[in-house]
Amino acid sequence: MPRLEDLGDVRGKTVLVRTDFNVPMSGPDSNRVIVDDFRMRRSLETLNWLTSRGAKVVCASHLGRPKGKPEPRYSMQPIRDRLAQLAPGVGLLENLRFDPGEEKDDPSFVAKLVTDVDCYVNDAFGAAHRAHASVVGPPRTLPSAAGRLLQRELEILTQLRSNPKRPFVAVLGGAKISDKLGVIEALSRVVDQLLIGGGMCFTFLAAKNYSIGDSLCERDQIDACKKLLNGKVKITLPEDIVGLDSAGEFATFGQRLPDGAKGLDIGPGSAAAFADIIIGARSVFWNGPMGMFEDERFASGTRTVATAMAETKAFTVVGGGDSAAALTQFNLAHDVDHVSTGGGASLEFLELGDLPGLVALRGAPNVK
Repeated sequence: MPRLEDLGDVRGKTVLVRTDFNVPMSGPDSNRVIVDDFRMRRSLETLNWLTSRGAKVVCASHLGRPKGKPEPRYSMQPIRDRLAQLAPGVGLLENLRFDPGEEKDDPSFVAKLVTDVDCYVNDAFGAAHRAHASVVGPPRTLPSAAGRLLQRELEILTQLRSNPKRPFVAVLGGAKISDKLGVIEALSRVVDQLLIGGGMCFTFLAAKNYSIGDSLCERDQIDACKKLLNGKVKITLPEDIVGLDSAGEFATFGQRLPDGAKGLDIGPGSAAAFADIIIGARSVFWNGPMGMFEDERFASGTRTVATAMAETKAFTVVGGGDSAAALTQFNLAHDVDHVSTGGGASLEFLELGDLPGLVALRGAPNVK
């Protein structure tokens, strides 16, 4: 994988840096404000390395999901203003996804991106799993390198994937098993234990023929869950659940839920058991909340897991997305070893061991 040093002397050169400034925003369309600039700050090491060596740096990023045309709510102006404070003199293009050519990897859009550009750096781990124009296009013609953020993400996830300290525990949550089936299958080949919470646990419980009431369940994934439960890796499911009973009142259940009940978080007993396993591990990967943590009634399971992640002596990696948001909500983000900037990208890398953006960098003209 080419590094920044492989670009040679960058003094006086224009360097296009693909960053992931897809940060959470709030406020009306005409006055959007940044809620958390974590992803921006994570790219500063790369930007400072380039500018301190005399490069002219221009960043490019997407923000949100505009439909291939300009939308005021997704304007990069608030991010441009913040970037001017964090990295004075660094430029920022308008939202890449305002052009339909970005997501289509359109050659004419790539040509526009690389006009008058001498080198390319990919520091957008959170977008490296997408074969979009700004990710895979520039390395076809420009000397290219991985930025420091991308490099560190790869080093950490590669270590987890191939040589973790053991016991290695993966904690997986979130709503859908279908979104994470591939990564669960891949992790089951390397972890010592899988802890399953969140909405996806109910499909596993249904696979054990437990009644789950009206809880979220993907019936078409039950056979896949049965196969995983019968595999070699130890899978631990919640033994108690909290949620709403058939009358809509807060209630605690065992592993079996009555008709009309809905599970919305792992119970206190399960959360404590998960925490004990995390504390006893030497490597832990966490992706996905244990329940509907944005509702305080159903935040306890996620909070307990987040606290254990902060307190364990294990090497801890959090796979971006909602898990990272939960750590921030509970003021624990600085107490884990690594918070990935890419939820989807980290899962795809753990599953496949490669990403389109990485393949593109390895094929750049400066790579021997």
